[in-house]
Amino acid sequence: MSSKSNLKIRLIVMNFLEFAVWGAYLTSLGRYLGNIGLGAQIKWFFAMQGIVSLFMPTLMGIVADRRIEAQKVLSLCHGLAGVFMIAAGLYCMSAGSSVHFGPLFILYGISLAFFMPTIALVNSVAYNALRGQNMDPVKEFPPIRVFGTIGFIISMLITNFLPIGNAWLINADSGQWELVAHPTMQNSFAQLVYSGLLSLVLCAYALTMPRCRVNKSENKTSFVDAFGLKAFTLFKDSQFAVFFIFSMLLGAALQITNGYANTFLGSFASDPALAGTFAVKNSNALIAISQASETLCILLIPFFMKRFGIKKVMLISMLAWVFRFGFFGLGNPAMPGVLLFILSCIVYGIAFDFFNISGSLYVEQRTDTSIRSSAQGLFMMMTNGFGATIGTLAAGAVIDACDVFNTPANWPKAWFIFAGYSLVVAILFAILFKYKHEPAQ
Repeated sequence: MSSKSNLKIRLIVMNFLEFAVWGAYLTSLGRYLGNIGLGAQIKWFFAMQGIVSLFMPTLMGIVADRRIEAQKVLSLCHGLAGVFMIAAGLYCMSAGSSVHFGPLFILYGISLAFFMPTIALVNSVAYNALRGQNMDPVKEFPPIRVFGTIGFIISMLITNFLPIGNAWLINADSGQWELVAHPTMQNSFAQLVYSGLLSLVLCAYALTMPRCRVNKSENKTSFVDAFGLKAFTLFKDSQFAVFFIFSMLLGAALQITNGYANTFLGSFASDPALAGTFAVKNSNALIAISQASETLCILLIPFFMKRFGIKKVMLISMLAWVFRFGFFGLGNPAMPGVLLFILSCIVYGIAFDFFNISGSLYVEQRTDTSIRSSAQGLFMMMTNGFGATIGTLAAGAVIDACDVFNTPANWPKAWFIFAGYSLVVAILFAILFKYKHEPAQ
């Protein structure tokens, strides 16, 4: 096996584990929180993902650029994230029917603080390794990144179908706590423990990755250079500034379905005619279609980026978000309405990949090697930081205004509001982002 093929396999394993960690709980946590009486706090758990992304990815990116090799920072972050996520799960197990918001939120939040930087760090480690073998990241990375999505899907399906021991859950009809025998992990704290264990595996594996360069300059002439803050000077470039602002606005859309899609599907359980449908009983498995769509759409990115450029690719993503939310608002778990849910999951692949992966590659192409980890962290800060925080809290306000937990029939109204938001963002981006692409020959 050639050294290049061997490297690709190693990067595939790294990406697989990275997103398996996230897939273990990201789409199912909202349903579990609703089951233990914390439905009103869902927005805070997902907002925390954004809050820590305001500073942690950028901070860890600076450390990786200036102080410690990126693969070692990746290992450290996963080690700490894993320990605190396992602690969160064990707290829920020991608390039984007395799970309190405070302790769970603190442990979960600390874990997220160290996990969120790893998404950008995995990209930086992969790009560095590919360049070290004289390979083009734009061409070679998307097929590798596909396996991250596969890892996410497999974790989702394990969480959906794997039964665990007993768990205290709130009965949707009586509102009383009851001890449920062998619920699946999507209804249990076990999803947190599972995620934490995967993080510890990646903690060890990251240390086997190729070494990344640390840019320790002997002639630091300014505070900006000394502390690796040069990535923020990208805002001086008006094109980059607009790109980052709309990355933030698009990042807001991403957390809406992460936080509420599974909860929305679970709400149909209150209707006896729909409670037994596949979409309600196996909502995490249905949502996994979204990630399956990702695996196909990632492979389209090299062609679309080289042929159409970042502006058109991101516009396609924005319009896909309109359909993502709109189909949720129009569908229901019974036939033929469930087909609209499936269509929503299919367009999610375009909505996510054509923004998240393409945006990361755009940052990689347009920045100097000395600040690439910092720039990736900055991109994460705008999308999963400001975007996720604003999007989650705004979505929570919309959900509260629509009173969906007391009146499930109001869910479509919320989805149509989210679809309208995405359409407005797309129109403004088309007007304000001045970018001329020269198609690759």
